[in-house]
Amino acid sequence: MRRRVLKPLLPLLWVLVLAGASAAAWAAWLGWDQKYDEHPDGTVSGPYQAWQVIGLALTLLAPACWAAYRRHFAGVVLGITLGLTFAAGYDWSDDSTGQSGVGVVLIMMGSLAATAVVSAVAASMTRDVQRIGG
Repeated sequence: MRRRVLKPLLPLLWVLVLAGASAAAWAAWLGWDQKYDEHPDGTVSGPYQAWQVIGLALTLLAPACWAAYRRHFAGVVLGITLGLTFAAGYDWSDDSTGQSGVGVVLIMMGSLAATAVVSAVAASMTRDVQRIGG
């Protein structure tokens, strides 16, 4: 009886857990670095370094693959996309130029596309494992 009541809430739980994990990963990898780097030739870069963004992506890859392998595809796509979009919007909310809105939309579109690909790959691997296993 209890399983029947909780079963419809499971997708929502996956979305919330993965959204929270994504926002926490953003804070851990990117949230602390707020300054642009000025180079001796006058050029400016940053505030994030490539290794920080790669670390964020690899950190989120593990829970995304695990959840997708367990067939929680909507949780992966929606949860990670919502978490990263919220974190970027919150992190960049003090921008006075208005360009942060464009960045937040790009984060949303990129994370939506990337998580959809990860989910599709995990789904194909799940089907292959089931075919091999019986």
